Amino acid sequence: MKFLHTGDLHIGKRLFEASVLEDQAHILEQIYEIALEERVQAVVLAGDLYDRSVPPAEAVTLLDDFLTGLIQAGIPVIAVSGNHDSPERLSFGEKILEKQGLYMAGVYENSLRRVEIADGETRVRFLCLPFVRPAQVEETTSAAAVARILGQEGLLPDRENQEACSGGEIPLRQVLVTHYFVTGENGQAPQLADSETGVNVGGIDNVPADLFGIFDYVALGHIHRCQQVGAGPVWYAGAPMKYSFSEARGAKSVNIVELQGQRPAAVTRRFLTPLHEMRCIKGRLRDLVSPQAVGAEGVSDLDYIQATLTDREALIDPIGTLRSVYPNVMQILSQRYGEAQEERYESRLQGRRSSPQEMFGNFYEMLTGEKLSEGQRALVQEVVESL
Repeated sequence: MKFLHTGDLHIGKRLFEASVLEDQAHILEQIYEIALEERVQAVVLAGDLYDRSVPPAEAVTLLDDFLTGLIQAGIPVIAVSGNHDSPERLSFGEKILEKQGLYMAGVYENSLRRVEIADGETRVRFLCLPFVRPAQVEETTSAAAVARILGQEGLLPDRENQEACSGGEIPLRQVLVTHYFVTGENGQAPQLADSETGVNVGGIDNVPADLFGIFDYVALGHIHRCQQVGAGPVWYAGAPMKYSFSEARGAKSVNIVELQGQRPAAVTRRFLTPLHEMRCIKGRLRDLVSPQAVGAEGVSDLDYIQATLTDREALIDPIGTLRSVYPNVMQILSQRYGEAQEERYESRLQGRRSSPQEMFGNFYEMLTGEKLSEGQRALVQEVVESL
């Protein structure tokens, strides 16, 4: 029995106010092709299908096209809502759609949605736990909420699950699909990117992975880097697309999970190719737009660019200059010359009254790393006296 695990699609998300819907369509097409190539028996979406609870119409159309393609190819889809989704909107028509093979667990209704799929050798039961806030189940933390939900289903590690153990003639394997901030041994937090929102590290949202000891695989969403949590079969597949420049150096993928007989889950990553790569460049403006930099092997001038400029002198229209060779510049940063220098500047301004000339001189030094020349000081003095 083989299935594809992904999540955190965030369809409709904007990067620095720019639409990336075309990029998302490109990634979803690859996921569809991988599902066909791997001949998976299901596709699992672990929450945050949309980027916000009321997605734009074009985002709804894109997800509809993706899900329709999978269902028409005979591949069931199992999905839960995440903290960015509207549970009620995702649950619309769920009883009708499940007859077509789309199992959408949007709203938690006091029991876990269960979906069973078999391939003749292995039966897999998917248990769907959408993102539930603690107050919804009269708890104060996510760990307590998840423990209560699993406990009332008889799915905690200290409870025997006779049906799962016996399995009958065809072994029964159990997979949990959920969307939480899950920590490993001794509260070890997963690796984060800058693109996750609603993540409360070390707070009430933490759920320990040892709550999931009874499951053969746990398909997680919420964290955007692909990673295993702890030593057990607890996995974040990660977002299939990069949503921040902190992820520029990483690769994106989906998990192909195989459960055969009583063997441990076998997890293989299938890597994805973005329509536009995210790339960070740094240097003086004239160097960044030189033919040597722009035409470097293995890079594209159509990448999404974060440029850190190290020029000390004032620049005229740096964004226009950069976009003349990098049309998809998304962010420009200015190199700061030492936090200690900035702290010294702040301390000089506090505790005593500075003249406008001194304040401007200190400000100029903080920005450029150089002191005003005699001529510049005379010019500043002239301007101040004319005010």
